[in-house]
Amino acid sequence: MMKKIFISLFAIPFLLFATFPAQVNAENESTLPEEIIYDILVDRFNNGSQAPSDQVDIHDPFTYNGGDIQGVTMKLDSLQEFGITVVSLSPIMENAKKGYHGYWIEDFYSVEEEFGTMDDLKELVEEAHKKDMKVILEFVTNYVAKTSPIVDDADKQDWFLENEIEPIDSTQWLNDVYVLDQHNQNVEDYLIDVALYWMDEVDIDGFKLHAADQSSPTFLKNLTQEIKEKDPNFYVLATTLQGNEDVADVLQIDTIDAVANEKLSTEMNHVFTKADEPVSKLFDHKEREKGYRDLLFVDNINTARFSNNFADNGRNAVTTWTLALAYMYLTPGVPIIYQGSEVPMYGPGYPENQYIVDFTSADPDLEKVFDRLASLRDQFPVLVYGDIEQVAVDGGLSLFKRTLDDKSIYVAINNDSESRVVTISGIDSDLQLKGLLHDDTVRGNENGEFLIGMERESAEVFIIQPNVGFNWGFIGFVAGVFIVFVGAIVLLSRKQKKRQ
Repeated sequence: MMKKIFISLFAIPFLLFATFPAQVNAENESTLPEEIIYDILVDRFNNGSQAPSDQVDIHDPFTYNGGDIQGVTMKLDSLQEFGITVVSLSPIMENAKKGYHGYWIEDFYSVEEEFGTMDDLKELVEEAHKKDMKVILEFVTNYVAKTSPIVDDADKQDWFLENEIEPIDSTQWLNDVYVLDQHNQNVEDYLIDVALYWMDEVDIDGFKLHAADQSSPTFLKNLTQEIKEKDPNFYVLATTLQGNEDVADVLQIDTIDAVANEKLSTEMNHVFTKADEPVSKLFDHKEREKGYRDLLFVDNINTARFSNNFADNGRNAVTTWTLALAYMYLTPGVPIIYQGSEVPMYGPGYPENQYIVDFTSADPDLEKVFDRLASLRDQFPVLVYGDIEQVAVDGGLSLFKRTLDDKSIYVAINNDSESRVVTISGIDSDLQLKGLLHDDTVRGNENGEFLIGMERESAEVFIIQPNVGFNWGFIGFVAGVFIVFVGAIVLLSRKQKKRQ
């Protein structure tokens, strides 16, 4: 009997979810805003085949460590369990020796044997699609390894330029590549052919264009138009080379679906890695078409780990990731989670930020945080497509509202080291706010004001529902059952004593 009661109580929050209508924005044709992307550095994720190789040395961070495509396939279930809908693979094309990162491409039409085979890639895509997940490939369009056979081709000597970008620690691979001259029509035709080849050969769902800020805008426009003509639903994302470049030209290309928001990433690290930084600062960086074309992230293969940054300030992993994910998942944009964040993985910079994922150290409580916030995003389209408005601020607390078709949800994120309270009005007195993460209930006072109090370093999501007051009938039922249960325990104890 008690087990049934506990099940009933546990089910109540999910029944509340069902009372809010699921609505979608019909004006948004692409489903990209609904996705949560998991960014995978294939060699440093998971070893599935266990195949020996003279290039693999797990103690050397500058060569292959053994991760492969089969290893990604093996982890699809666990990725899906905490809300991932898209896996993004680092470049998997045939690379020069020690090219674990994928940027030393020697053959644009083959899979690097250290990662597996074309059949392995097809199996990954097939298994992902069975789970309603998608697979996208990082596509390198600017660089080719100096050891590539095409470099020695007499007919292609005008294809290549010397790299003039000064590398940072994580992009030292730039010293071993030539830059492809995308203003050359033959180069453009070649790269477009490569893109269409992978779309035909493997049923992938998108490309993440590497270092788009370094590309010719004319080339990018022509490439992405060809891709979209072949498949209008194919995802086209764009990232930057080293994180501090101008993407204004990239944003002008409407056939690119989303672009990495580097400024917002930097500001999220500034805000969430320490307490008392106002969350309201982040709204100054959400200017791109309400943020729908933003790729949202807090770290990647070129930066220090987000978990490392906040751990240096003594912050708790579960608490801090809750705050950061509440912002990334519940504001407009497409979240990208760097592999191992759910463990969490640490690393102050390169190469520690690229260590192979240690799944044995996974924190179940942290995985639940990823899952719960992903579930909210999936359950309520208003959190994906709704307009956003910041409605109240108090210190480190920010309360914002998402609205779609006259339906609203409030999200409160308190990054303060103290409890904070904000007051809002304009909600009918016969309604109440119901929290979905902590089961809080907020009712209006006699002045029609709703006082939302948030504990320090916490987040909550409020739906609007009828003010039902206290359900005395249900409370009485539970109390009655509890009394019967206690009475039964006492009676059984007495009988046991008599038998003894």
